[in-house]
Amino acid sequence: MLNQSKNFSLLSLCLVIGLFASCKSTLKPLSSQVVQVTPQPLELIGTKVPATINATFPAQWFNKKATLTVTPVLRYANGEAVGTPYSYQGEKVAGNGQTIPAKEGANVTLKSSFDYVSEMRNSQLFLTFDAKIGKKSIALPDLEIGQGVLATAALINPMSEQTAIAADGFQRVIKEAYDANILFLIQQAELRSTELKKGEVVDWKDIVASAAATENQKVDIEISAYASPDGGYDLNEKLAGKRESVTKEYLSKELKKSKIQAPINARYTAQDWEGFKILVEKSNIQDKDLILRVLSMYSDSEQREREIKNISTVYSDLAETILPQLRRSRLTANIEIIGKSDDEIVAAAQSNPRSLSVEELLYAATLAKTDAEKEALYKKVTEIFPNDARGFNNLGAVQFAQGKITDAEKAFKQALKLSSNLPEANYNAGWVALTEGDTDTASQFFGKSAGVPQLNNAMAYLDVLKGNYTQAAKTFGQSAGNNAAVAQILAKDYNAAQTALDKITSPDADTYYLKAIVAARTNNLNSVVENLKQSVALDANKATQALSDTEFAKYAANAAFLKAVVK
Repeated sequence: MLNQSKNFSLLSLCLVIGLFASCKSTLKPLSSQVVQVTPQPLELIGTKVPATINATFPAQWFNKKATLTVTPVLRYANGEAVGTPYSYQGEKVAGNGQTIPAKEGANVTLKSSFDYVSEMRNSQLFLTFDAKIGKKSIALPDLEIGQGVLATAALINPMSEQTAIAADGFQRVIKEAYDANILFLIQQAELRSTELKKGEVVDWKDIVASAAATENQKVDIEISAYASPDGGYDLNEKLAGKRESVTKEYLSKELKKSKIQAPINARYTAQDWEGFKILVEKSNIQDKDLILRVLSMYSDSEQREREIKNISTVYSDLAETILPQLRRSRLTANIEIIGKSDDEIVAAAQSNPRSLSVEELLYAATLAKTDAEKEALYKKVTEIFPNDARGFNNLGAVQFAQGKITDAEKAFKQALKLSSNLPEANYNAGWVALTEGDTDTASQFFGKSAGVPQLNNAMAYLDVLKGNYTQAAKTFGQSAGNNAAVAQILAKDYNAAQTALDKITSPDADTYYLKAIVAARTNNLNSVVENLKQSVALDANKATQALSDTEFAKYAANAAFLKAVVK
C-alpha cells in the first residue's frame, strides 16, 4: 500500500511537471483585458481610421523559441481591412522581430490606419495571430478588441456646398459723361465763333440732342468755367464768373432753339490750380518737377504764382502751352441710360431671347424662380453667346445643384476652355473633383479661385479631409450649412454646430440628422428622436444609417429611438 502511494505521488509529480512543461512549450490565447485600443470606438479622421493598440504579453507567456506576428484587422459586412503587421520573437530566436523576455513579458504598441469605407460604421476590430514555436505552428484564436467606427467626418458632402455664379454686368441705369471745352483768350470772356463751331463742341451738342430725343435716356448739363492761375485773384474771379454767365446764356438759347429740355447747372473757379497741376504732370515741359514741388510747398495763390514766375526758363513755355488751356468753360453732358425693367427682361427672355444682350440674358436667369427655368435660360446664353464662359459656368452651377454631376462637369470644362482663369469656373470644377474623391485636383482648381466669396468654405472642406478639424471650424466661421456643422461637431463646438444648422433656411435630411448627432453628443434624447423623425421623413435611408451609426450606439435599446428609426 505504501509502495502504491509512493508510486501515485511520483506519477502526480510527473503529471504536474509535464503539464508545466507543456504550458511553457506553447502560447496561450491572449485576453482582451491585456489590450487597450485608442480611440474607443475608432473614429474616422479625414479619410483614414487610425488605431493605436497597447497590448501586454504577460510574464511567462512568451516562449523563448516562439515567433509571433500580430495583425490588426477591421472587419465589416462583406469585407475587411488589414492593418500593419508587427513581429515578435522569443529570446532564443535570431530574427528581426521585437524580442519579448519570457520571464518579465513586455508592453507593446501597434499602430495602424485603415482606408475608410462606409460599411466600417458597423465593424469589429480584431487582432489575428500567426504563431510558431520552432517550426511548429500554433493556432491562436482571433481576439476581438473593439467595435464600430465613429464616422461623422464622412457626413461632409460636396453636394451641400453652393456653387459660384459668374456675375452679369447688367445695369438698370448706365451713367455716361461727355465733355467739350470752349476756350477763351487771355483776360477775355467773349465766345468766339471758331470755338463754337469746332468739332468737339458740335459733336457734344449732337450727343445732347440724341440723348434728349431717346425715350430711355435722360440728360443734364454742367458748366464749369475757369480762369488760369496767372494774374490777381480778384480779376480772375470776375473773369471766371463772366465766362460762366456767357456760356450758360449761349447754351440756354441753343437748347431752346432745338427744343431740348435739359437742366443746366453752372459754377466757376477763379484760379484753376488743380487743372494747372494735371496739365503740368502730363507735359514734357522743362523743370516740371520743380514746378510741382512749388505747388506742394505753397498753398497761397500769389506766392505760388511768384515762385513759378521766378523760374524764368520755363514760364514762357507755361504761358504758351499750359495756361491757354485753362481759360475755358468745360461743358459736361451727364446722360443716364435707363435699362429694361425686370418684367420687360423676363418677357423678352421668354419670347425673343436674341433681342437681349448677354448681360440682360444672364440677368434674366437670376430672376427665374426654379432651377429648371434657370437651366433653360443659361442654355440659351450658351447658344446665343457661345464665346462667353459665364454662360457655361452658370449652366454647370445650376446642374450641379440639381445633382447632374456629369452635365455640370462638361459645362465647367467648356467654361475653362473659353476662360481658363475664370475664378468661378475653377471653384466649381473643384467641387466636381471632390465628388470624385480627387482632393489634389480640387486643391489645384481652388488655388485659381481667388475672389470667389465662398472660397473659405472650400479651404475648410479640405481641412476636414485632412483631419484638421479645429482649423476647419475656424475657417468656416459663421457660415450656415451642413458642412460647417460637421466641422464644428468634429471640433466639439456643439453650440456653433447647432447655430450653423439653425441658420439653414431650407433644411434637408442631412441637416436634421446632424442636429440629432449634436443632441446625442449633448445627451438630449428628446431632440435626438425628434430630429431623426424629420430626417427619416425626408429620406428613408437615414433610418438604416442611424441604426448602424456609432453616434447613437448608447440609444440602441431605447424604445423612443427605435420607434423613430424602425418602421
